[in-house]
Amino acid sequence: MDLSLSRLPWYGQIGAFVVVSALAVFGFWNFYVTEMQADIDIRQSRLTTLRTDIARGVATARRLPEFQAQVGELETRLDGLKAVLPEEKDVAEILRRVQGLATQSNLAIQRFTPQAPKQQQLYAELPYKLQAEGTYHDLGKFFDRISKFHRIINVSEISIKAKPQPDQGVTILAECLATTFVLQEGKAAVAKPGAAPAGAK
Repeated sequence: MDLSLSRLPWYGQIGAFVVVSALAVFGFWNFYVTEMQADIDIRQSRLTTLRTDIARGVATARRLPEFQAQVGELETRLDGLKAVLPEEKDVAEILRRVQGLATQSNLAIQRFTPQAPKQQQLYAELPYKLQAEGTYHDLGKFFDRISKFHRIINVSEISIKAKPQPDQGVTILAECLATTFVLQEGKAAVAKPGAAPAGAK
């Protein structure tokens, strides 16, 4: 069968040309343009994400001096805490210093009894039951020295009783709870309190 466009009337030739052109455009669009458009959309999305990340990075870089200042402030605060909160290895020495303060106040320490430690977020509380004898004046001097000690030591649960048979310079029996605080850097549990100071019963 011999087909020739030249045998078709002019409007038939134009129609055939339009159909062929439409098929060519349809094929080009579906097999090339659509695929390219999808790839362009993906790349555009990645570009948008990268621009967002870059903008965040630039904003963070601009705030770097602020962050450095905050880090410096936190380090200073940590150094300040270290100055008043001993490490766990220093607890025995702190208790010896407490006994020294009592001796300077003419107060006789009878006993240090470790109590259950209490773990906080950044530090541990190490309480000790303290028993001593002396006079009201001696006890007052001891508490004054404790308040001026360079490490934090809280004194609570104070109980004072007159000695049944007072001696010279010993008229009261006193009990209190002396609590020191230990800095816990990177530790989740509290070890047992340190040994009692030399001479304590």
